[in-house]
Amino acid sequence: MKHFFNSLIFTAALIGASQLAQAEYRPGYYDKMDGKSKEALKAAAKECVSSHTRLGYTDLPDYWIYTDIYPDLVNGSRRWWDMYSNNIYLISGNQTPRSSFSANRMQREHSIPKSWWKKNNDVEYTPAYTDLWNLYPSDGPANQAKSNYPFGLTDNPSYNNGLTKVGSPKTGYGGGAGKVFEPGDEYKGDFARSIFYIATVYDDLDWVYGYMFRTQTWPTLQPWAMDMLLQWARQDPVSQKEIDRNEGVESQQGNRNPFIDFPELAEYIWGTRTTEVFRISEQGGNVTPPISGDPELIRPENGIELAFGQVAVTQTATRPLEIVASNLTAPLSLRISGSDRAQFSLESNTISAADLNNSDVYHLNVYYNPKTTGNHSATLSLYDGGLAPDKGVAITLRGQAMAIPTLTKLEALPASDISDTGYTANWVAAPQTVDYYVITRVQYTADGPQASTIISDTNSAEISDRDVAIDESYTVQSSRLGYLSEPSNSIMVSAGSSVAGIMKSQPLTLAPVEGGFTLIVDQPQTNLRVFDLTGRCLLFKESAAGGETIMLPFGVYIVTTDQNPAPLKTVVY
Repeated sequence: MKHFFNSLIFTAALIGASQLAQAEYRPGYYDKMDGKSKEALKAAAKECVSSHTRLGYTDLPDYWIYTDIYPDLVNGSRRWWDMYSNNIYLISGNQTPRSSFSANRMQREHSIPKSWWKKNNDVEYTPAYTDLWNLYPSDGPANQAKSNYPFGLTDNPSYNNGLTKVGSPKTGYGGGAGKVFEPGDEYKGDFARSIFYIATVYDDLDWVYGYMFRTQTWPTLQPWAMDMLLQWARQDPVSQKEIDRNEGVESQQGNRNPFIDFPELAEYIWGTRTTEVFRISEQGGNVTPPISGDPELIRPENGIELAFGQVAVTQTATRPLEIVASNLTAPLSLRISGSDRAQFSLESNTISAADLNNSDVYHLNVYYNPKTTGNHSATLSLYDGGLAPDKGVAITLRGQAMAIPTLTKLEALPASDISDTGYTANWVAAPQTVDYYVITRVQYTADGPQASTIISDTNSAEISDRDVAIDESYTVQSSRLGYLSEPSNSIMVSAGSSVAGIMKSQPLTLAPVEGGFTLIVDQPQTNLRVFDLTGRCLLFKESAAGGETIMLPFGVYIVTTDQNPAPLKTVVY
């Protein structure tokens, strides 16, 4: 319940709050919440307070006499505490609570409309229907004007009784509803803490209307509602009225509102302290102040361009957008517009104010997924968040979609400049435009083949860490727009040799690969035979071509052909 807004008087209000009568809950009542954070803390709070006595709807005035009555008499009569109007409604003479309620034409008001929820298709008889944390005595006309609209802010009220406003929502509020209900400033925190309770205890309800709630146990509140309610709770700290009502509700239905007993609890679950662990022993200190200062979107700057470069059609390119903001009071909205808007998409269309206010830099992924070739551009607008209409930002998204490339198989050439410590890998340049080349180098160590890759912008690559004691080979591929060509023929660099590759004096070379070997030849081979060490012929092929891979079990083999009758020994790993 709030009476002051500027920072000086707000500080005084905090000092005054320390002088309020302290809430007294049963020892151990909240123990399950201790040491928890965020989602687990919310679940623990539900476990602590959800069990309560179910009351009768008709009998509500008989319970409200203990929870919603002003402490001071008016001309000797008790007065209903109505948070929806400034009207004075008295319990006069010998009136019973119910007869007074009827005589004053007051109404039983659900702060969260009962038409919003179902559980097993049952609206009337869920516990939320008669939970005192969702029900308050209300002025009749104000209740009728409120209808089943969500809470929010309005600057164009169609109904205003001096306390309650109903009208079209300000930008960023309402969750898509045509109208919102805005309570008086002195009761915004009261309602926020009631809604936090509903979102915690009844997070398993099926929400028919998703203006403020999501049908999920976490986070349950919609981002815009979460940010608004947190700000309301900061601006309007817990009052003596709420402390007294907490005691009264417990006396009637047997449970308490933890968001009144622990004013910072909502910050630990949804707000600025979600990275901290909730400790009961540490509560009761400084409270989170309301957001002060004008909402500001610092980055990105208006008019900048987010470029994706060239992307193959149907592929997706991702660029992170850096967002820096402060003092936002509602979720930031993002929207892509323009004739090419379908070519771009966003990781999320909204970002909560808490996430942005609490981040030095927030990164949002923006995607370019072109469906057609050509140049594409669109406008990304960032708005809402409580920003003034002229403080929004628009940036340009730009990309060029290319046809899927056709890449030919490259021809690897013999290595040159071979020394004990290195060599130059060579290949014929690709006939098409490529982005770069990928060289796959395989070293045949005692532990088996070890592969690594090297990137080159030209049709050669310097290898500077050769081990002269082992064989190695390389193949080459070209890369364009994320696509790779088929691997080239394999070039062998033999151990201890200064000559490698395809040599006229050596018509056949065996390049080991995992589970076999690849033939490297300068001419077609005939009558290829593979023997084991006992001399038994295991494989015969009348003809064999260069680049052909022969798979064999682990072991040592001898290979001959008509063109290379001298036995070649190879080890299969």
